Amino acid sequence: MNKNKKFLLLTVLAALSLVLAACGFGGDSAEKSSDDKKESGSSKELNLVIPSEPPSLHPQLATDSTSSAVLINVFEGLYRLNAEGTPEPAMAESVEISDDKLTYTFNLRDAKWSNGDSVVAGDFEYAWKWALNPENLSEYASVFYSIKGAEAYNLGEGSVEEVGIKAEDDKTLVVTLANPTEYFLELTAFKTFLPINQKVVDGNKDWYADAGENFVTNGPFTLADWKHSDSMVLKKNADYWDAANVALETVNIGMVENEATAATMFKGGEIDYLGAPYQTVALDSIDEFKKNDALRINDFASIYWYKFNTTDEITGNANIRKALTLAIDRQSLIDNVTKGEQTPALGMVPNAISSFEEDRGYFKDNDIEGAKAALEAGMKELGITDPKDIKVNISMNTSEAHAAIAQFIQEGWSKNLGITVGLDNSEWQVYLEKLNQLDYQVGRMGWTADYNDAYSFLEQYITADNGNNDTGWENAEYKKLMQQSLVETDSAKRLDILKQAEEIAMTEFPIAPIYYYTNLSVVNEKVSNMDPDRLGNIQLKHVDVK
Repeated sequence: MNKNKKFLLLTVLAALSLVLAACGFGGDSAEKSSDDKKESGSSKELNLVIPSEPPSLHPQLATDSTSSAVLINVFEGLYRLNAEGTPEPAMAESVEISDDKLTYTFNLRDAKWSNGDSVVAGDFEYAWKWALNPENLSEYASVFYSIKGAEAYNLGEGSVEEVGIKAEDDKTLVVTLANPTEYFLELTAFKTFLPINQKVVDGNKDWYADAGENFVTNGPFTLADWKHSDSMVLKKNADYWDAANVALETVNIGMVENEATAATMFKGGEIDYLGAPYQTVALDSIDEFKKNDALRINDFASIYWYKFNTTDEITGNANIRKALTLAIDRQSLIDNVTKGEQTPALGMVPNAISSFEEDRGYFKDNDIEGAKAALEAGMKELGITDPKDIKVNISMNTSEAHAAIAQFIQEGWSKNLGITVGLDNSEWQVYLEKLNQLDYQVGRMGWTADYNDAYSFLEQYITADNGNNDTGWENAEYKKLMQQSLVETDSAKRLDILKQAEEIAMTEFPIAPIYYYTNLSVVNEKVSNMDPDRLGNIQLKHVDVK
C-alpha cells in the first residue's frame, strides 16, 4: 500500500502536483473552495488520503481496512464503537438480552436510508443472511457463526430457515445465538454486520460499484462522488438520525499509494491526517515528526505477520517455516526500520488484546541457532543438501514500508541461513488475489482485531478454506480447541483453550509473527477528536475542524 525511496526531489514534486490536482486538493479547485467558503460561511471540511482504491464497498464482501475506513462512516450498524472501542447503541435504540445470554432482541430507532426509505429490521436480516449464503462467497461469513444455524447454512449443511436471525417487525430484530458470546454487541458494529437496503440491492448485483442513486447508505455520511483509483468525496447525511452531532460537512479522500508523497502533502497542509485506518506515516518521516513532537503513538490491537503457503514444496515444510520464523531479528527491525515503538511479536495474538498482555514465550526473537537447526531438519526431510537450493520469494503489496521490511528480512535470511531470497510486489487488489489463490510462498499481511478478543486472530485458521486463511494450513486439534472455545462458558477455561490453540499454530508456523503494531499518526492542529480506537477505527461523525 512500494515505491523506491530514492525519488528525486523533482519527481516527487511533479507527482505531488498531479496528485493534488486530481484529488481537488490544490489549484483552481482549492481556490474555488476558498471562495465558496467566503460566500456561504465556514464549511467544515476534512482532507484525507488512502493508499489505494477500496477493493469493495459492499459491507458483506469487504475484507480490508481501506474499504472498512469508508464503510463504517457511510453505513451504520446496530451498534457503533466509541473512542474507547466500547459498543454504543446506533441503529439499535436498545437491546434486551435473555438471562441465558442466547437471545438478543434489538429495538430499532426511527432512521432513514439516504434515499428516504425507512431502515427496518428486515434490512439487517437480509444483509446477514446474504453474507451467510454460500453462493455469495463472503469471506467474512464466519463472523456470524456464533448465531444459531449460521455455520451450518454457510457450509451448505443447513437451511436459511434454521438461522437464528429474525425480523419480528420493522422495529424488532431477534437474534438467537448458538452459545453465549461475550463480544456479540461489539460484533454488531463490525462492517460485515452493517445493513443493506433490500429494496435497492435485491436483483441489482452492481449496486455498490459506484456512487449514485444505487449506493444507498444509512450512516453519518453519504458517498457523493467516486472517481475510481483517484478520489472519493463524503458528504454529511442530512437524514442521518444523529445529524445534529455530526460537525463535518465534507470529507475529501484522495488515493495516494506512496507514503512519502502523502507525508509531503501533510507537511504542506494539503491533508489533515496520516495514520490508520488511512494512509500510513512514511518511515522516512517518523524521526522528523518525533523531533517536532507531532507523532502520536497509541496501542493498536493489530499484528504484522508473514503468511506461508503451506501447499508449496518449500514453505510446505514445517521445519523450513520454523527456520524462517526464528531467523528474524524483530527488535533490530523495529529499532532501525519501522521506528514506531512496536513490540516484537512472539505469538499470534497482540498484547493489546485483553488477557494476552504477557509474552507467551512460544519462541525466541532472533534465534539463529534454533533457526539453523530447523533449517537442517527441513532440508533433510526435503532431500536438499545445499541451503542455496532453498529458494524463497517474499511477496508484498506495493509500499515503501513493506519493501523496507522485506529487504531487512531478506538480508537476514540470506546472511544467517544461506538461502536464496527474492522479492516481488503487486498492486493491492492483485496482491490480495495472489494470496487467495495461494500463488505465493511467503506473503506479508497485517491483521487488526474485529473485536477485542483473541478469537478474532485465531478463528481464520480453523479451516484451510476460511476466506481469510490464505495459507492452506489446518490442524484437527487446533480446530477442535477452537470449537471448544465457542461453547466454554467459564472465561478462565475458555482463555486457556485459546492459548492452547495458539501454541499449536506456533509449533507448525503457518505464519511468522513479526511485530505487534502501534498506531502512528499525525494530525493537523485544527482537527479535533480524530483518534483511532484500539481496533484502528476512526468515527468521522465525532471529528471536528476549526
